[in-house]
Amino acid sequence: MQKMACKTPFGSHADDTVVTTGAGFRFGTSDSETWLGLLPDPLPIDEVTRWMGRADCGAVVVFRGDARNHAEGRVDVAALEYEAYESQVVPRLGRLADEARKRWPDLGRIALIHRTGLLAIGDAAVIVAVSSPHRDTAFDAGRWCIDTLKATMPIWKRETWSGGEHWGVDAQHLVDIPVLGAEAPFPRVSDATDTVQQLDSELP
Repeated sequence: MQKMACKTPFGSHADDTVVTTGAGFRFGTSDSETWLGLLPDPLPIDEVTRWMGRADCGAVVVFRGDARNHAEGRVDVAALEYEAYESQVVPRLGRLADEARKRWPDLGRIALIHRTGLLAIGDAAVIVAVSSPHRDTAFDAGRWCIDTLKATMPIWKRETWSGGEHWGVDAQHLVDIPVLGAEAPFPRVSDATDTVQQLDSELP
């Protein structure tokens, strides 16, 4: 385990430590309630599931998104490869988790972890997990988190099939994280190059 000083996406945790392990990033101290990660290795599904439990939370929802063998217009996908704008993904995941807590204040723990690199069919590409005292909050927040992650993270998917390889059909689209009370997202970015330029402009 390696520790490094870092300012987290959460203002209240600005002086905490980021703990990096083979299983991703836990922002804040060891009792942080948010686990964010962008990993080149198999995702820690069982560890995340165990970690989500909390004495005051009776509901845990875990979504696991796997690489599948077909896509729109392609029935024989053999592998997937994910690339990401790494310096932007985890801060954006932090903003997503922060927004989820504003929408559902009784959320307990949140885990948002995405895979990068080459995946075989059946490998887990993403884990989104939430815990809360009641199941309605957990289901609603979990669905919102995965839908928002897919729409807002600068992560691109390349599909390989018998006829060749190509970026996924939705690879060029990116929107900003919707803010409670201002649901309309920013306009879609026209292509991946514009996306990178937009994200560069967000850097401090």
